[in-house]
Amino acid sequence: MTNQTELLSEHACFGGQQRFYSHDSKEIGLPMRFSVFLPPQAAHGAVPALLYLAGLTCNEETFMVKAGAQRVAAELGLALIAPDTSPRGASAPGEADSWDFGVGAGFYLDATQAPWSSHYRMERYLTAELLPLVASTLPIASERTGIFGHSMGGHGALTLALRHPGLFKSVSAFAPICAPTHCPWGRKAFTGYLGSDESSWAAHDATALMMQTKTAPFPGGILIDQGLADKFLAEQLHPHLFEAACRSAGQPLTLRRHVGYDHGYYFITTFMADHLRHHARHLTA
Repeated sequence: MTNQTELLSEHACFGGQQRFYSHDSKEIGLPMRFSVFLPPQAAHGAVPALLYLAGLTCNEETFMVKAGAQRVAAELGLALIAPDTSPRGASAPGEADSWDFGVGAGFYLDATQAPWSSHYRMERYLTAELLPLVASTLPIASERTGIFGHSMGGHGALTLALRHPGLFKSVSAFAPICAPTHCPWGRKAFTGYLGSDESSWAAHDATALMMQTKTAPFPGGILIDQGLADKFLAEQLHPHLFEAACRSAGQPLTLRRHVGYDHGYYFITTFMADHLRHHARHLTA
């Protein structure tokens, strides 16, 4: 890594390496942390990578500790990259007042409203800084990158995939916020980060973005898993709206609804292998 990037810890894991880093981010203007799992195949050459975006209140450790992804990623030869969910230490007024806005809740967009616009630039950070950084300093094949995530991170995965189709070759999500302009979490975040003019919000709403497409952006298909015992399903997530938008756009979508599964990582780890294999089909062909 560069002189501005510090390896915080490294752990042998399924024949590969689980690493945690800190670096000085130019886009954020603050130190940021991220984690990388390198499969054993990375010792012999560049490997495809998956960018995972975590949900509200999470950080760069959550996925690597809870999701149980490394074993199958090692078998498939996939690197895993997990950033933090927001800047830390921005000292913006009120940034730690609630769990669904501010710290741990960056919503993977670039804020346009003060004081958030000074540091809350997560979209540019991920696409223009973090991914190029890991690709230039680790054995990762940048042209074979997929994206997935959970809840707020599922929103991030879908929207960034649709906004940057040339960057991401595959996409999936667990219980994503599919239509943030139509749910309390999204409306709160968008009002704060983007302002009260709702005409700017659609550019960060996966359902709205899909409705604007004229051809299927991911003809190989999008995979979404949703638990039917998820307490946030009815009010916050709205997968049926994204499903309808995909149908209208001719975008292949596999939306699996699971009886008895909730919103947490027991649900995620149950279906993690399916998501990794979904991406591997597109990234390792």
